[in-house]
Amino acid sequence: MATESPRPAPNTSSTNTPSAPPVPRTPSSQKKKKTKPGTVPVVKAGGRRPIPWMTIAAVVVVVAIVGGLAAYLAPKYIDREETQKFVPSASNPDPSDDIPGVVKIFYPAGQHVSPTQRVAYDQSPPFGGPHDAVWATCTGIVYPNPLRTENAVHALEHGSIWITYNPQTVKSGDIDVLKSKVEGRPYTLMSPYPGLSTPISLQSWGHQLKLQSAGDPRVDHFITALRRNSQTNVYPGQPQQSSYPEVGAECAAIPGAFDPSNPPPADSGPVPANAVPMNGAGTQQATDESGAAGGATVPAPTSTPAG
Repeated sequence: MATESPRPAPNTSSTNTPSAPPVPRTPSSQKKKKTKPGTVPVVKAGGRRPIPWMTIAAVVVVVAIVGGLAAYLAPKYIDREETQKFVPSASNPDPSDDIPGVVKIFYPAGQHVSPTQRVAYDQSPPFGGPHDAVWATCTGIVYPNPLRTENAVHALEHGSIWITYNPQTVKSGDIDVLKSKVEGRPYTLMSPYPGLSTPISLQSWGHQLKLQSAGDPRVDHFITALRRNSQTNVYPGQPQQSSYPEVGAECAAIPGAFDPSNPPPADSGPVPANAVPMNGAGTQQATDESGAAGGATVPAPTSTPAG
């Protein structure tokens, strides 16, 4: 039996041309990703980020505004909190006792004089004692000229604060500061007082404080402590007496008796020999504006420095 010779392997190439070399593949990490229009390319970790100057600038502006407001409001808040300590109460009937420089004197009430009489006051400006039967309007009035003291003292008897200043020695701008504390504020009045020993002096009934500057925080403390302070136990030895006598009395103008646009002129010249003394001799016993009888007894004034 004859043996078969091996068959040659089939030729799979249609031509004799050698095959092309294989194309190397680009690693996936090196492929460039196409970005869609309008998108922001993402910088991967390790890349350099742009500095957000607009954000930094906005933060700086906000911080500056907040800091400015804090610097403006903080002192006002502190001043307000400090002033609140001088609000009178049953437990602290006369907070002016804690104000350095306040002088306190007990004066009896209801001692009226006529429009032609003068009083030999023991203080300048006076802050208690005999006074005119008509009060100076004290509804937040700033008087451009000096007032007749006998009318101004009666306004104090109603619980008002009388601010006076020496037009020759008061500092520039202080008048406007004082006006801002009076204008439109009930139970306050203000007027020049030539010859005043200090640039500024504040009066309430039985209390006085002399100052050099309107910026002194004691101005607000005095007003807070004594404007319409109706607490009793204010004066040593007078437990039933309130800070001012005519609690509940009016401060409005009396038609036909006192015109705030044309008030009686201030006293001038030396005090005459027939002036009414501080003990009230020669005064008319009065019924006060709250309806209570006053002036029946006339105790001697007693002086007590406060603070």
